Amino acid sequence: MRSKFFQLLLMMVLLQSRAVFALDSYRYMHVSLNTIWYIFIGLMVVILFPFVLMAYLAWYYSSRKASEKTEDGK
Repeated sequence: MRSKFFQLLLMMVLLQSRAVFALDSYRYMHVSLNTIWYIFIGLMVVILFPFVLMAYLAWYYSSRKASEKTEDGK
């Protein structure tokens, strides 16, 4: 009995609120063409950062190994 009462109450509240009409629209977010570019740049940084880090670490350790070889005289 109680759960049916709460379901009915929730349905009445949702039907009376104007937020119901904005559930499937972009009224809660201001979306423009600039938003798409921000998302693109953010994802590009996230995807390319590991490759840049990998290139830097490969360069760093290759120069480190080269300097160790010259110090050992091999």
